[in-house]
Amino acid sequence: MHALSQILLPTLLIVAAASDVMSFRIPNWLTMLTAILFFPMALALGMPWNEFGLHLVSGALLFGAGFLFFQVGLFGGGDAKLMAAAGLWFGTSQTLPFLFMTAMVGGVLAIVVGLWSVFMMSWEIEGDKTPSLGKLRLKLAQVKPNVPYGFAFALGGLLVFKNTWWMIGVA
Repeated sequence: MHALSQILLPTLLIVAAASDVMSFRIPNWLTMLTAILFFPMALALGMPWNEFGLHLVSGALLFGAGFLFFQVGLFGGGDAKLMAAAGLWFGTSQTLPFLFMTAMVGGVLAIVVGLWSVFMMSWEIEGDKTPSLGKLRLKLAQVKPNVPYGFAFALGGLLVFKNTWWMIGVA
């Protein structure tokens, strides 16, 4: 059972990342499965009740934050739900490291996706018979690349998972 707890969340995060990268969508069934599987794993491995409660608090706080980020257009719905589901697994002791690593990975990802978008846009301008600085400025102003943030959540989660209760708290 302990080995399953070490494999389950990382696998679910990798599947979410792959889905988001390929389709810019994280399916509801996947975020629900990630959240639901926390409960039997925590109970089967004998997570102390106070620790269990802190994991629930973490999931609830991240759900609230994700909902707000979704409302203002910073996250997609799948990103918000994945963050909350992962928060259940990380608990309050690892939520900040999870968010920090996710933000770092997400920042690098946003820069890479933005540069790729500008690079691809430059190909369009070169094909234009009369390229100009004005056209380049107009095109750059229109660059709003889609960032598959599920990838950032997955990699951030994988980097922090080794320090969680699941890896070091169970004998």
